[in-house]
Amino acid sequence: MENITANKTTQVITPAQLLEHWQGHRRLTRKVIEAFPENDLFNYSIGGMRPFAAMVSELLAIAVPGLQEMVSGKTATLDEHIDFGNSKTKVLELWDKATVEIDALWAQLGPDRFQEHIKLFGQYEGSIQSSIFYFVDNEMHHRGQAYVYLRSLGIEPPLFYDRD
Repeated sequence: MENITANKTTQVITPAQLLEHWQGHRRLTRKVIEAFPENDLFNYSIGGMRPFAAMVSELLAIAVPGLQEMVSGKTATLDEHIDFGNSKTKVLELWDKATVEIDALWAQLGPDRFQEHIKLFGQYEGSIQSSIFYFVDNEMHHRGQAYVYLRSLGIEPPLFYDRD
């Protein structure tokens, strides 16, 4: 007799749960952006690292354009140079706009596509799932750098687990 359970795949996390996990990180990153004094957001640096606004620009450059590419199949351009006009308000507006766009694009990305092989931005090969994990990992990495900046400025950063 064939072992039927050996042929079944157990799903550990749903696409909706993965999106919520990512959006939770985005909510926390937004709190980190808010914690920065405006001038320091654009100019403060330690050890040759970029100011946090430049890191946020990178995060914005990969999230929505990357998801648009995943949904449409059309290669997106990676352009990390976003003009915030040295305005924290503008950074937050673009962050919030991207959050809404991520939700809309996610709804168009079927779960059957997560293992699909892609070459994101025409250069980064992997699955759709591995690319999404990269988006989240990259955001956490840069947020960690921002925590160092905030602490060196004498500012207590948001709790790393506060994703509400």
